[in-house]
Amino acid sequence: MPTDCISYQTSGYFSKLIQDYLDQKSELKPLYNNFPTLENFEKQITEKANNFDNSNRIPLVTTLKKQYQSIEISDSTKQNIELLALENTFTITTGHQLNLFSGPLYFLYKIISTINLTKELKSKYPSYNFVPIYWMATEDHDFEEINYFNFKGKKFRWNKESTGPVGRLSTEGLDEFFEIYSLELGSSTNANTLKKLFEDAYLKHDNLADATRFLANNLFANYGLVILDADDVELKSAFIPYAKEELEKQTSYKAVQETIEQLKDYTVQVNPREINLFYIEDNLRERIVFEEGKYFVNNTKISFSKEQIFAELENYPEKFSPNVIMRPLYQEIILPNLCYIGGGGEIAYWLELKSFFDAVKITFPMLLVRNSVLLASEKQGKKADQLNLSWKDLFTKQENLINAITHKISAFPIDLTPQKEILKTQFQYLYELADQTDKSFSGAVKAQEVKQTKGLENLEKRLLKAQKRKLGDQLLRITDLQCELFPNNSLQERQSNFSEFYLEKGEQLVPLLLQKLKPLEMNFNIITI
Repeated sequence: MPTDCISYQTSGYFSKLIQDYLDQKSELKPLYNNFPTLENFEKQITEKANNFDNSNRIPLVTTLKKQYQSIEISDSTKQNIELLALENTFTITTGHQLNLFSGPLYFLYKIISTINLTKELKSKYPSYNFVPIYWMATEDHDFEEINYFNFKGKKFRWNKESTGPVGRLSTEGLDEFFEIYSLELGSSTNANTLKKLFEDAYLKHDNLADATRFLANNLFANYGLVILDADDVELKSAFIPYAKEELEKQTSYKAVQETIEQLKDYTVQVNPREINLFYIEDNLRERIVFEEGKYFVNNTKISFSKEQIFAELENYPEKFSPNVIMRPLYQEIILPNLCYIGGGGEIAYWLELKSFFDAVKITFPMLLVRNSVLLASEKQGKKADQLNLSWKDLFTKQENLINAITHKISAFPIDLTPQKEILKTQFQYLYELADQTDKSFSGAVKAQEVKQTKGLENLEKRLLKAQKRKLGDQLLRITDLQCELFPNNSLQERQSNFSEFYLEKGEQLVPLLLQKLKPLEMNFNIITI
């Protein structure tokens, strides 16, 4: 099963910020700590060991054991949970929303990148332990982002109301959803395995957090994955001093705003609020705002004086939820973490945060762009060969690809540049004449040059269009193949659900990906299955 790859930088699917980060451009170096190379982890281990509060290990282990009580776990996961109590154990973390049935394919790639990196680190630094962590985004509340997945070009959506943290959301009603989805799966052995997995995860667990834990554990437990739900009173207790500083001093807002100034040449991923905390209950997740000397919970009648909100924080830390700016800090306080693995958008917002981490004196983790993958069938690979297309060609935006292929396979040149050059030479003579007369003639020459150049450009466009019609059958085969590999002109990993490929590969799918993906190589992998 061949693996091919192209660089992230040439794939056309990563922002300028991420490309420059991967190229380690000097202007971005103040925005991160150690760049993710195998050798740099030695320095990161030392820094984290010297700056991590090891008293947070025991509540972490206690919480994990409590969260895993109701599901069967592998010996490797059980051992990794116990290892977290030891001071020579460190974590590699990825985070992901609680997308229904895992959502898009890159859910798998994030976790596999995390697992594989811990293996590489253990081989390089055998005196330490490295535990892969999947941080479930249980406190998110944007249900519209996670209540669906795509399967074979169809969107399956769970219609339900949700107002609070999604991890606490009841799974009631998913039996009706499952009936519709199971009909699409068919009745093969792999289809029946998927049906049982969905039923066991979503129809036998009361909330979305428990369902997602069961799903991820089923797919990855044999590789030692530890799944954490940080929506927990004991874990939040360690966050109290930092939440208090956020309420009182708005440290994150000031620090991140300064960093955004340094990123003015790039698209900014997230903008901080003055207070980057939410107030949560089972059916409530609203921003905390400070106005006229009081703290208010947005869109409610709940309000606090300074003394009252500090008392609330001390007594009920679980009611204070970090937003996208504060969540990374919470993660690094409760985990002995070395590296965060995420997609381009995630790494982009982490790059806004280093000055904030420095301000509160918490070690900033290494930032690694997760593995990206295009899964192709052997048939699709043969089609590409028959059409003389490279993988780089297929990653090209469709309009640009069709134009390039039309130029390439046309029986005659479509490019009228030589004619434009001849025209330019002719008008150069007229300009020399114009210099010997008045300005009005010079203006007439310029107008005529613009008109005739534009005429040639229009002819060139019409010629290209005519050739596209003539070569339509061959070009259609190219666009059909590209649309199969890039559904909706987007990355497959952002569109398709893992179940589509599990139908074909079954239990071999995850081991195959684990075998093929190398997180520190930082390339876009094309895997033929």
